[in-house]
Amino acid sequence: MLAPDLPVIDLHRHLDGNVRLATIVELGRRFGVELPGYDVESLRPHVVVTSVEPDLVSWLQRLLWMIRVLGDYDACRRIARENVEDALAAGLDYVELRFSPLYMARPHGLDPVAVTEAVIEGAAEGSDATGLPVNLIGILSRTYGPEECMIELEALLAHRERITALDLAGDENSWPAELFVRHFERGRDAGWEITVHAGEAGGAASVWAAIDRLGATRIGHGVRSIDDERLLETLVERRIGLEINLTSNLQTSTVPTLAAHPLRTFLERGVLATINTDNPIVIDGELRDEYETAAPAAGLSAAQIRQAQANALEIAFLTGDERRRLGDAVRSRKEL
Repeated sequence: MLAPDLPVIDLHRHLDGNVRLATIVELGRRFGVELPGYDVESLRPHVVVTSVEPDLVSWLQRLLWMIRVLGDYDACRRIARENVEDALAAGLDYVELRFSPLYMARPHGLDPVAVTEAVIEGAAEGSDATGLPVNLIGILSRTYGPEECMIELEALLAHRERITALDLAGDENSWPAELFVRHFERGRDAGWEITVHAGEAGGAASVWAAIDRLGATRIGHGVRSIDDERLLETLVERRIGLEINLTSNLQTSTVPTLAAHPLRTFLERGVLATINTDNPIVIDGELRDEYETAAPAAGLSAAQIRQAQANALEIAFLTGDERRRLGDAVRSRKEL
């Protein structure tokens, strides 16, 4: 159960992997995209995962229908705005939305610089309209390779003041962190925070590389950190947070069952582990479902669930003043 005196925060939420089914249908018709279904219910089984996929790469195929319909910059702006609206509707008090401009640009040959601008504008429109605080995380899609990711990095750097952090996502096993050291040096030089997808499809060595080679202070997923005692100690000592996504970890076969997920152990050991959604449309659930259904199934006690919620506030990419204001706003609301 979510603690009412703590902010409800989603730190790992892909906006380009969380496009409303109705929006996919509408944009698909507008841009003449061949879809597997032209109404929400016929499209649903091709996007929403209801069983376990054999691996991460298979699971990621569900996201392709979302980017195939991004035929212009207004479409990119729209899905960013709708992501903020949906985050508010889900009861969030703060959200960090991440996106890959090259991933969004490629299907229709868009300019990733302009895609980045459109996402920034859409997220700002959504935040202004809803009052929900939003920060954006730019993703480098490692699957495109280091050279293409440098183009993607330049697109993000063109709007560096509106981006909070840099991430690396995609096929973790085929494209290791060591190939992107220069990219993340430039990201840190730009003043960005660093979070990296690691320890999901790859092992503990991938998490080490994200920390030591790329400078990550947060890890997306990080499940395989459980396999390395020294890594666990390092996560605690350096206060490096883990962005855990229970349902998607099950659906991607990262864990065999929720009961086997190491989140409980991470919390017992003092790791700053958190609970997030990854891609709400794909997992067919929201953050409240992760806390109220998935977390108990993973063996978490009420105190551990509360700790995960508190950890999210601690490791959020916020300034000290922003963190205090967010906490104060929630406490004030509770007192009303």
